[in-house]
Amino acid sequence: MENRSKILFTDLDDTLLNRQKEITPENRRAIRQAVRRGHRVVLCSGRPLMGVLPQIQALGRELDLSQPGCYAIAYNGGVLYDCSREQVIYKEILPISYVRYIFQKARQYDLFCQTYSDTHLLAPHPSPALDLYLAGSEMPCKIVPSLPDDLKEEPAKVLVIGEDPKKLSAYAQAIQGWAKDKISVFYSNAMYLEHVPLGVSKGAAIKRLCSYLDIPLADTIAAGDEQNDIPMLQTAQIGVAMANATPACKACADYITKNDCDHSGIAEVIDRFML
Repeated sequence: MENRSKILFTDLDDTLLNRQKEITPENRRAIRQAVRRGHRVVLCSGRPLMGVLPQIQALGRELDLSQPGCYAIAYNGGVLYDCSREQVIYKEILPISYVRYIFQKARQYDLFCQTYSDTHLLAPHPSPALDLYLAGSEMPCKIVPSLPDDLKEEPAKVLVIGEDPKKLSAYAQAIQGWAKDKISVFYSNAMYLEHVPLGVSKGAAIKRLCSYLDIPLADTIAAGDEQNDIPMLQTAQIGVAMANATPACKACADYITKNDCDHSGIAEVIDRFML
């Protein structure tokens, strides 16, 4: 393999992070070595920016992922963030009218719906679905009973949560016609249906960031495990699905790791394709 700088775009949940939301020592070792050799590692998540920042801050201190030239992707590609300057360099938003429609339709199917401000997760009422979501993330939450009518700003995404897959699937089919040419809709796992601005994806974000940094796509690697990761696996020169990835994600990959997220699959990717 040519000895030149590479850039790895890695999903967070069930990819870089294990199922306990931790980064294994082997993954830390591999990231540290890659960065020291001049490679880049970009955290690329469906989480809101406030949910990615704790990882950026922790890894920034330990693994130099907040030095100049380090970036992160949040909201499934809706936000590009410069880690060293602590500054958003690109953001896409949903019109309020679209947000109202999604909330209204989700209520018809008895599904929980939440959105985000720059500082908080916003939910209309407490819910077991909300508790489950918050248990796996590090972000402040506000209960706003009047949502979405009293939104102060247009959000980057809306998340509809369905503990019953049949209900969530029926809802997804019901909004398909309305969503066409308005928004992009896809799953980030079996319970979470993401609603983002039209054309937003992790794949589009890779292209935008590589253009911004003047890095050829030939030097890119992407790793993920879910449906929302497929566009970045298809965009990068090397698309990697984790051993624990969904069948659809694996079908789009150039390489499938032997180790899953609980056994340092990202270290395997870095050792094989970067080191």
